[in-house]
Amino acid sequence: MRTLHAAPMLRRTLDEEPTRDGAVLIDGDRIAALGSLDELVRAYPQARVRRWAGTLGPALVHDGPLPPAPTPRERVHALFRLGVGAVLAAQVTDPELRAAAVRNGVALLGSPRPPALAPDGRADLAVFAADGGCLATVVAGRLVHRRA
Repeated sequence: MRTLHAAPMLRRTLDEEPTRDGAVLIDGDRIAALGSLDELVRAYPQARVRRWAGTLGPALVHDGPLPPAPTPRERVHALFRLGVGAVLAAQVTDPELRAAAVRNGVALLGSPRPPALAPDGRADLAVFAADGGCLATVVAGRLVHRRA
């Protein structure tokens, strides 16, 4: 099922100025389209729409040690609460931690790369509130974190 994630502000890269009333269409684990919510709703009327209050943009790349937590699963979920969708593989050498990361869809990167939203790219995105807190994280098209 296709899902449109929409927010009052959309940022395709972390250093780009956000645009108003943007949306990202996700089909499976890929980004199918980006644009204004109105144009994407017209083009894809059957898509489910998730509206978020905040700025929608690419999920972050974490380049340091993973946050401490009692279990590997909780360490991965601590990343999701920060809006992270990818980590450097060198930071995930413990087999149990690596398995938890892979099982939860975290992208393991060989080197840092600037996160970006692009058509046909992997559907890793996050929504941030004005205070910088993460409201939602989507990894490989799956909603993995939503702040209550």
